[in-house]
Amino acid sequence: MWPKFRKAGGLAGLGLLACASSAWAETIVINVDKLAFNPPQVSAHVGDTIEWHNADFVAHTATTRKKAWDVMIPAKGVGRITLMQSGDIEYYCRFHPNMVGRLSVTQ
Repeated sequence: MWPKFRKAGGLAGLGLLACASSAWAETIVINVDKLAFNPPQVSAHVGDTIEWHNADFVAHTATTRKKAWDVMIPAKGVGRITLMQSGDIEYYCRFHPNMVGRLSVTQ
């Protein structure tokens, strides 16, 4: 029987080695436009990469509430991070604290 696939090509089958699962990691895009993260809530897996694509003319950050990471997102640019731990992660922009997002990261 063939394994089941997650959207964008990731494996969701059971019993895979950790090194094999990283080969199936996804890149998830969050758009930054008009001082907002879109979508504001995202589900992801350990090993996935989050990319924030900034359409604004000002820089932003994706900074965790617990200070685990702080990603700079340049104006008209891209910021990225690879997720290394599971859990619910709240983040915000240090320059515009009303900009908030949430990641739900599972194994």
